[in-house]
Amino acid sequence: MEEKVLNIILNHNKALTYEEIAAALDEAELPALTETLNKLEKELKIRVTNKGKYEKFNDKMKKLGVFAGNKKGFGFVIVDGEKNDYYISPENVNGAVDGDEVIIKVTDEGRHEAVVYSINKRNLNSFLVGEVYVQDDRNFIKLDDDKLKIIVEIPTSDLNGAVPGHKVVLKIDNKIEKTNYYEGKVIRILGYKDDPGVDILSIAAKYQINDVFPLEVSQELKDIPSEVSTLELNGRKDLTNEMIFTIDGDDTKDIDDAISVKKLDNGNYLLGVHIADVSYYVKEGSALYKEAFNRGTSNYLANTVIPMLPHQLSNGICSLNPDVIRLTISCEMEIDNNGNVVDSDIFESYIKSRKQMTYKNVNKILEENIVPDGYEEFADTLLLMEELAKIIRKKKIEKGYIEFDDNEPKIITDEDGRAIDIQKRERGLGENLIEDFMIAANETVASTISYMDIPFIYRVHGLPDDDKLKNFLHFLSILGYKVNANLKNITPKTIQNILNQLKDKKEYPILSSMLLRSMQKAIYDSTNIGHFGLASKYYTHFTSPIRRFPDLTVHRLLRTYLFEHNLNNSTVDYFASSLPVIAKQSSDRERAAVACERDVDDMKMAEYMEGHIGEVYKGMISTVTNYGIYVELPNLVEGLIKIDDLSDDYYFYDESTFSLIGKKTKKRYVLGNSIEIIVDSTEKEKGLINFKLYSKKGEKDGNKQQKS
Repeated sequence: MEEKVLNIILNHNKALTYEEIAAALDEAELPALTETLNKLEKELKIRVTNKGKYEKFNDKMKKLGVFAGNKKGFGFVIVDGEKNDYYISPENVNGAVDGDEVIIKVTDEGRHEAVVYSINKRNLNSFLVGEVYVQDDRNFIKLDDDKLKIIVEIPTSDLNGAVPGHKVVLKIDNKIEKTNYYEGKVIRILGYKDDPGVDILSIAAKYQINDVFPLEVSQELKDIPSEVSTLELNGRKDLTNEMIFTIDGDDTKDIDDAISVKKLDNGNYLLGVHIADVSYYVKEGSALYKEAFNRGTSNYLANTVIPMLPHQLSNGICSLNPDVIRLTISCEMEIDNNGNVVDSDIFESYIKSRKQMTYKNVNKILEENIVPDGYEEFADTLLLMEELAKIIRKKKIEKGYIEFDDNEPKIITDEDGRAIDIQKRERGLGENLIEDFMIAANETVASTISYMDIPFIYRVHGLPDDDKLKNFLHFLSILGYKVNANLKNITPKTIQNILNQLKDKKEYPILSSMLLRSMQKAIYDSTNIGHFGLASKYYTHFTSPIRRFPDLTVHRLLRTYLFEHNLNNSTVDYFASSLPVIAKQSSDRERAAVACERDVDDMKMAEYMEGHIGEVYKGMISTVTNYGIYVELPNLVEGLIKIDDLSDDYYFYDESTFSLIGKKTKKRYVLGNSIEIIVDSTEKEKGLINFKLYSKKGEKDGNKQQKS
């Protein structure tokens, strides 16, 4: 059937309609035609034209993939089965929007660059978000994504209570023939557009992140206890007499990891990492489990948390709150003075955390030698932990652990959720200590199961692409920096060495970020290839089952393999087939969560800068494009100076040096340059901030300017 349909299309010099293809088939073959055409299209043997006709797929078009857009105008196309995404410059996007299935033509295989040749399928099957408005007594939706050049009308019967000004989630039903009009229906009302929190919920809905749990989940919560019973402690190791405590941020409520440490008689350390036993409560096949699988991860969006699990679990019975018994899975590691794990044990346990510590107070002890009230009995243990963490970190760095200067913004909001300040998220010794201990536990769990040679889920990070590294080094040479790097045998120490040579450069934060973006993204996989960035042969995510589905899965596997000793063929076969699905879903939802968090941060930054129009800041050029320059401020706010607003000369983009150059003055704008800007305007809904160059002359023109 497939061969017959393909020959019908190939034997014509023009694109054929569905009806023309159907006319060449026997009547008995017609029911399978739609499925056959879809299969041939997926296999890139045919393509669908903009008029809905079918024709041969030209090999020069090269590849089919999914477009991921960026607010700066460029994008990437993800091709299934390929480790590297294809970069699409702004002038080559050709109308594609985030989520579109597109056909690309590869223009540079080495640098993984391409142009969007055509849009194969518009991403209208998923839910869209927009605002209801009325025109000529008809109901329309102003879509949040203004790159979707379509008009959506909602029949009154499908408004489901929505009125003008409501932000809603809608689903496209059908396209009105030969027009750009679509009909849709309202699935959910998020609230009025100016209501507190609706701005964040609107972005979350775009990524199919739902803040409401299904009714089936609510029903199951009735059977979740509020405290641990004595019966549930049977068969578990009692650790309630141990000095175990938690360290988290000031406002953390979902606490899933606790720690302990002892110095052994042989001089080694006994590190305990005790993780909430979420899998005990969230059983496979339950509504809670299915919803956690669908969500994949908790989402932390400015002042809003959309959890993977309901608060009754995430903040209640699963959270390792102080002075209450909680069920845990413990990983105890004996670590020598060189940072080697010489022995380990993973077992079911129960603990009673002695204290809920904060990074702020722990850092006072470790960095300032100040012991806050209530921390007196823990100070010596914290100092012992710091001693061990330094040993572990030294070992990590010796292996090649890559530490990027990846700054994150912290959005401060008022009681209505409005951004009132933006700060750099600081990392102290306490944050590093917890990171080191969690990585040690993750490595220990992964290596334990890997040696058993049974199905498992790993956190993997592949080798960087040598062409991308060559391009990065070429860019450094343009900036005037010569960096020695052996690209014939790329190891984590290769990247570590590059970063060390750039540490003293003024552009280091930006260069570090650029190098990070040139590397592959870490994902979940049932096949272990190691974690390049951590220089780990075996790595997984075990330490956050309240917040991440892969961790919950790892706990389930540990219970099956180690605690229940269930290693029969049917169990192994089941996990061998199900874990790749879990890994892909978890990676997809993580990618959506990261994109959503970035969009929320951009939106809140624009909201914050609304109150600073006309103010002057010093910043650093972070990106140079053919349409302008992006400038990053010390608080990580980034804005665009459009090329048309560089009015002192005519500027052109020099691709060879990644700079804008004035035609007459030869003045250059290059990445890393420090410049003064004035905040010109913002577009909160789009998360955009527009800057202009600050000049003394502007004051004479009557502009409101204020040094900041």
